[in-house]
Amino acid sequence: MEWSELYHNENQPTDKDIGGFIGNDLLQELNIYLQETYPVQPKMTYSNCSMDEGIWKGWNVKYQKSGKALCTLYPRHGFFDASVVIGATEMTEAELLMPFCCEYTQNLFNETGVHMGGKWLMMRVTDADILKDVKKLIAIRVQPK
Repeated sequence: MEWSELYHNENQPTDKDIGGFIGNDLLQELNIYLQETYPVQPKMTYSNCSMDEGIWKGWNVKYQKSGKALCTLYPRHGFFDASVVIGATEMTEAELLMPFCCEYTQNLFNETGVHMGGKWLMMRVTDADILKDVKKLIAIRVQPK
């Protein structure tokens, strides 16, 4: 069953529900990292977005620091998608980082076009290497303390 079918707009999932749906510890690792590094608290929001066959419809987890988005996480079976926006002011630093990222991240970055002055990366976090790259890109977006 799809995420949006399990948890409709009047049925907000718990952290445990999200973790159980994803089925790995990568989201928990990212959550701890963001709370300790920035410090921020996750915010659950509901989206009616039907893009990409509606896979981003439903509850998601947003992280913001001083009004600036760090990332938005979308639960999926066995993994999660992490949306990280690289703005025009961060583009050069992100380009310099790419040779140090895994092949998946390099390909995604190169294939993603510029929209509204930046790259809107929807990263499929399926392993620890991709998670490391998400953290690096967030650090470009908002410098850790």
